[in-house]
Amino acid sequence: MLHTALLEHLQQRFTDFFSSPTSIHQYKSVYGGDINRCFVLETNKGNFFIKVNASIFGLDMFEKEAGGLVQLADTGTVKVPRPLFDGKFNQQIFLVIEYIQPGQAAEHFWEDFGESLSRLHHKSEDMFGLGYNNYIGKLVQPNHQRKSWADFYATERILPLARKAHQKGMLEEGHLAAAEQICNKLHNIFPEEKSSLLHGDLWSGNFITGADGHAAIFDPAVYFGNREMDIAMSLLFGGFDPVFHEAYEHHFPLQSGWRQRVALCQLYPLLVHLLLFGGSYRERVVETIGQYK
Repeated sequence: MLHTALLEHLQQRFTDFFSSPTSIHQYKSVYGGDINRCFVLETNKGNFFIKVNASIFGLDMFEKEAGGLVQLADTGTVKVPRPLFDGKFNQQIFLVIEYIQPGQAAEHFWEDFGESLSRLHHKSEDMFGLGYNNYIGKLVQPNHQRKSWADFYATERILPLARKAHQKGMLEEGHLAAAEQICNKLHNIFPEEKSSLLHGDLWSGNFITGADGHAAIFDPAVYFGNREMDIAMSLLFGGFDPVFHEAYEHHFPLQSGWRQRVALCQLYPLLVHLLLFGGSYRERVVETIGQYK
């Protein structure tokens, strides 16, 4: 439920955004994941999607998410919902974005999706990381820039989370030592390649088929990294047709041996899930660490 005071505040924000009177006729609750309350707002300017959170872990979370959506949209390679505005009201933070009406997949949905991701991944910078930290789920995602992917993946991804999991008693001392051993070998595991702009959390729950029959992606955790990370994430929980990966490979072939590195790339999201959701992910984390140590 959205309180009247918040709805009135949102109407004023819409009015300011459109520079003309805007009214919210009604709203309905929709599923939006494990962290936020989500609603579709029906207004005289159209329908919009809003996320609301009690701001218990990151007042700037939606600001960073909006920045990621804009960064992806500005590439012109992938469809994303454009953010309108974000803000804070009465101990709640919110983000209002374009509402994408669900539809049926077009004939070449997966081919087009795979090609669009390959075009996104051609967007590169000299360094791995990002000019600011953001979030993945409730966790702060550090993005301090590094010259090599191996250094970045070790210092900004695996080691901080493995140490945090060890501190919380989720991993044993031997598991942490093994993760550190892996990080010392990353230079020899990953081939050299330029960075790619990544969605950062590309699982099946973070895309939708729009009314135009094509995929739109949302809930990003963007940074410039190794593109195998997005591919590995798309394989972690399923939901992507093999045609998607075939199309991607056709347009932007992955480096030799990438399949042997999939589980290593999945170690980061598995550590994230271990910290967010607990012991059910411990076995997979331990198994992956044992595979590469």
